[in-house]
Amino acid sequence: MSDLTGVSDHKIWRVLDTYIELAKIDEDYSNISTVGMDETSIAKGHDYITLFVDLEERKTLHISAGKDHKTVVDFVEVLEAKQGDRNAIKQVSCDMFPAFIKGVKENMPEAEITFDKFHIIKLINEAVDQVRREEGSYTPILKGNRYIFLKNESNLTAKQKTIKEELSMAKLNLKSIRAMQIREAFQQVYVAESTEQFEGLLNNWYYWATHSQLAPIIKVAKE
Repeated sequence: MSDLTGVSDHKIWRVLDTYIELAKIDEDYSNISTVGMDETSIAKGHDYITLFVDLEERKTLHISAGKDHKTVVDFVEVLEAKQGDRNAIKQVSCDMFPAFIKGVKENMPEAEITFDKFHIIKLINEAVDQVRREEGSYTPILKGNRYIFLKNESNLTAKQKTIKEELSMAKLNLKSIRAMQIREAFQQVYVAESTEQFEGLLNNWYYWATHSQLAPIIKVAKE
C-alpha cells in the first residue's frame, strides 16, 4: 500500500489505528451470545494473540495478547465495557487448550463449550496415525503410506487411491483401514442437514468408535 500511495508505512498504520479506535467507540456488545476464540502466532514466532469473534455476525470482537486464561478475563472486561453481559454468553467455540477451558468456565459461567471441528479432526487423525504406527511395526505393507490414512479421498493422487483400494481388501482386515473408515465416518457427521440427523450420525459414530477394539480411537471418542 505504501508503494501505491507514496505514503510511509508508519503514517498509514497511524491513520488506520485512528479510524479503528473511532469505530470501536460506538460498538455495542449487548446482543452478543455466541463467541468463538482461537489463538494464532505472530510473524512465525513464539508470541501469540487470541482472537474473539461474534459467531452470529462473523466479526472480530477483541484481540488479546497471549494465549492463556487471562485472555478471557481481558475479553470479558471489554465485553462488559461495551454493554455486554458475561452471563448472556451461552455458547463458546474453542480448541481443547486447558487454559481456554479454564478461562471460559471461570469468566463466562453460563456458556456451553463447543470444541471446534478443526481440533477434533486433528485429534482423530492423531489416533488413526497411532493405530497405523502400531500396526505398521509388524505389517510391512503399511510402511510409506501414512498420508493415505490421513488425507480425504478427494485429495489423494491416483496412485494413492489404488494403494488405498488394495489395502482395503477385506481379507487383509487391517486395523489401520478400520481406523481410517471411522475417521471418514466422523467427517460425515458435519454434513448433516438437521439437528436430528446430526445427533443420529454422531451417536452411530460414537458406538462404532467405542466398540472398535482400537485403543487410540476409543480414547479419543470418549474424550
